[in-house]
Amino acid sequence: MDSDYEKKTAAAKSLDWIKEGMLVGLGSGSTAAHMIRGLGEKVAAGLSIKGVPSSDTTAQLAREAGIPLITLEEAGKLDVNIDGADEFDANLQLIKGGGGALLREKIVAYNSKFNIVISDSSKQVERLGKFKLPLETIPFATKNIITELDEMGLSPELRKKGDEIYKTDEQNYIVDVDVLEQNDLVALNNILINIPGVVETGLFLDTTDVIIMGKDEGTVIFKK
Repeated sequence: MDSDYEKKTAAAKSLDWIKEGMLVGLGSGSTAAHMIRGLGEKVAAGLSIKGVPSSDTTAQLAREAGIPLITLEEAGKLDVNIDGADEFDANLQLIKGGGGALLREKIVAYNSKFNIVISDSSKQVERLGKFKLPLETIPFATKNIITELDEMGLSPELRKKGDEIYKTDEQNYIVDVDVLEQNDLVALNNILINIPGVVETGLFLDTTDVIIMGKDEGTVIFKK
């Protein structure tokens, strides 16, 4: 089955959770983009909501879709957040950050009462780590961080965009590491986040309430 079709199906199903007057976290990435376009159609048909985007790209897409936007500061706590994932396991643990928006995505997730993840079936894994784990790092510290991560056996790679170093919306760098052989992701996350200069990790271990996965013609829903 076409993965883009599965993404669209999951995105469409997620809109069932959005009700009149809600403050909605708008995720980033290709699956979230389908959700934003669908939400824009509901807004055009009369649904009154406000969105908080998790990246500059998402903000632009939401504006084009006609979704009214506010800042996280204005919103405070969001009613629901809908975002994609690069991988998820049976415990609703995620790796995110393939698109580089992991810092704002985690902030939005943390500040939401209910978190929905939408994905196609290729993102479901038995064990996290086939997808490299992104870390957002302060440029000043990144070279030293890479040295430390290398000594930990995590095979760090500084993310590039063409010949240039990739920069996030916050003007930080991304270092992608190999965590497939790591057995305790909670412990690993604690170690990584405590390295000065590591701003955030792409491990979303306890934020997700529901995963809606597009599968063939329909959807499969995973709950805690």
